[in-house]
Amino acid sequence: MLTVIRTTWALLLGMFLLQVGNGVQGSMMGVRGAIEGFSTFELSLIGSAYFLGFLGGSQLAPKFIASVGHVRVFAALGSFISAIVISYPLVTEPWAWMLFRVALGFSLSGVYVTAESWLNNSATNETRGQALSAYMLMQMMGLVAGQGILAAGDPSGWVLFIIPSILVSLSFAPILLSAVPTPAIEATRPMSLRQLYVASPFAFVSMMFMGGVFAGQFAMAPVYATEVGLSLGQLSLFISSFFIGAIVLQYPIGWASDRMDRRLLIIGASVAGAIVAVGGMFLVNSFVALIVIALLSGGLAQPLYALVLAYANDYLAPEDMAAASGGMLFVNGVGAITGPPAMGLLMSAIGPAGFWLFLAGILTGVSVYGLYRMTQRPSAYVEEDDYDAVPYANIMPGATSALAVETAQELYVEAAEELAESNESETEGETRT
Repeated sequence: MLTVIRTTWALLLGMFLLQVGNGVQGSMMGVRGAIEGFSTFELSLIGSAYFLGFLGGSQLAPKFIASVGHVRVFAALGSFISAIVISYPLVTEPWAWMLFRVALGFSLSGVYVTAESWLNNSATNETRGQALSAYMLMQMMGLVAGQGILAAGDPSGWVLFIIPSILVSLSFAPILLSAVPTPAIEATRPMSLRQLYVASPFAFVSMMFMGGVFAGQFAMAPVYATEVGLSLGQLSLFISSFFIGAIVLQYPIGWASDRMDRRLLIIGASVAGAIVAVGGMFLVNSFVALIVIALLSGGLAQPLYALVLAYANDYLAPEDMAAASGGMLFVNGVGAITGPPAMGLLMSAIGPAGFWLFLAGILTGVSVYGLYRMTQRPSAYVEEDDYDAVPYANIMPGATSALAVETAQELYVEAAEELAESNESETEGETRT
């Protein structure tokens, strides 16, 4: 843990500050939009606009990183976010807010790609789970802290737009002023979604499922709470419980993933999360039970993002990690777009229990597919100190990285040279004889 913090503290602190600001502005959209008289449909369009930009940013960010490097991309996109957040009260029209949300989604997804590829590049297979878990932990703590700032302010004024802008502006100061080494610009190369799937089918499919779980969990949790008759205070505690559970279990699960086959942990957490979700279908009459279910559901499901991302990068060369992060965010965004509508249709068909049934079904799908993939590929984990000794080429045919090919070529050339020298020595010896 200390090693992870020492090598990535600037990035983790920057992400924490950025997410505090993001947490404030994200919650302000619904509150201030209602004050401005936006309809529910207009607010839903504003919310969806974010994901349009998110998908675009996830694809273009790796190209920016390859051109100018991680630090410049992080600082530039952070500046855009700061400017966007403070622009909302300037033009209080739904069409303007939709444009702002597209730009915000683009910039934030680019920041996530930058941060995640940076972390993956600086981590090893035996620390990657911890590094990504610490990253997710900082994000969630920032979002929770943002809710506290929102509760202390006046949503009808300017202050709650100015504070996030200031925090976002400060978020890239630790990175720009830190002496912590960053990945080299030339250490990046493009990677298509097909190549990403071939490199790790389980991670690819699981990340899409996780997008549906997370978006459904948080977009539809207020709807579920309202349908089962929770008060406003109970609703707030219910939603916060998902975050709190994730904060408590994020790092322990990440730590464990560095010491065992990540797939087994992903499958185990998915099965446990599905069982918890089934319990939520039958414990609706007890508020205390619902809070426990929400704590466990968030604690078991949310850490899976970091685990799936870490598992995918176990099979990648460092220069592939920026593009892979972008691809994973794109896939996650696709799942996030489709998750809430699918959950809403299920809830309309069978009632509030559809909320938990959807989560149980998706997590069961992750575990079943994971068990299948374990029959198709050996684990990247070895029970030795030299975890990183697992060769990149130890994956299915066609998924071998360029790094592995280059290494194999070098070894072949060296062996050929040694053989030639040996033959030459024997020839000289026979000549002298």
